Amino acid sequence: MRRSLRALAIAAAMSLCAAAAGAATLDDVKQRGKLICGVAPNIPGYAFTDDKGVWRGFDVSFCQALAAAVLGDPEKTEFKSMGPRDAFAALQNGGVDILTHRFTWTFTREAGSGMSFLGVYIYDGQGFMVKKASGVKSALELNGASICIGQGTTTELNIADYFSTHNMKYQLVSFAELDEARRAYESGRCDAWSNDRGSLAARGKLLAKREDHLILPETISKEPIAPMVRKNDPAWEDIARWTFIALVDAEEDGITQANVDELRKNSKNPEVKRILGVTDEMGSKLGLSNDFAYNAIKAVGNYGEIYERYIGEGGLGLDRGPNRLWKDGGLLYAPPFR
Repeated sequence: MRRSLRALAIAAAMSLCAAAAGAATLDDVKQRGKLICGVAPNIPGYAFTDDKGVWRGFDVSFCQALAAAVLGDPEKTEFKSMGPRDAFAALQNGGVDILTHRFTWTFTREAGSGMSFLGVYIYDGQGFMVKKASGVKSALELNGASICIGQGTTTELNIADYFSTHNMKYQLVSFAELDEARRAYESGRCDAWSNDRGSLAARGKLLAKREDHLILPETISKEPIAPMVRKNDPAWEDIARWTFIALVDAEEDGITQANVDELRKNSKNPEVKRILGVTDEMGSKLGLSNDFAYNAIKAVGNYGEIYERYIGEGGLGLDRGPNRLWKDGGLLYAPPFR
């Protein structure tokens, strides 16, 4: 009996500690009156500044959705642009509240790291870009090639696995910053440039003559891209995760930035009413106002709208492919609001 009481006391104490830790980030964000978001430096379609110095992009929009959900205002967001090597330390040390940095969800990046991935919001894969003048049409023709890559990414191991599998040789030329790798490739220091295909399409926009370059057809890896938060903060993790889920479920249920007010007032769909805070008080379970998801959708639109604005036809021109909703033949699948 004494052991049982002691175990119960320890469990209760741990629960209280977890609850206190879980409230930390939310309290910090509310007290400072802004969300601090870590993003990749200058990547078209994902995180970039426009000609007026305003942050735009897919990754930026998710941060703005989270700021709207927590603070009621998407503009209450501070963006910190940083390379891969600095981003993890910034999150672990409390320098940012969340990373939306195009990081691949892997075992070693999560297990024992003190960081958690929220859920896949871009399904991507690694590829290669070459100059058309090289005559190379396939990654299988890169035997003996020099390849420019960025440090601190999954790129190096993927290349090692692919070239070993196909019994090919290669030479890596690595750089601290991803744009350095692009510039080195463009200047002729490497035969090929490798990164996630989405990043090649995005950073490829910065090449002086994009039409002179080709992304090879092979995809050599799985690159599930997901936002990251600190693992010791379960309440904040729930808030960030369910804000993202709300954007996906909104697309499934036909909720858009344009019709969200009308649906909030008139919809008879029970899930739409739950998402928009009309019934069930979902937000209170996260320590937020019940209209948290409504605020997020009103600020940036649903997942599909954000994708098309920055990555699809309105931005990089990339087909949604596996990033379509599951009911449209894609991999995007979100838990229901209930």
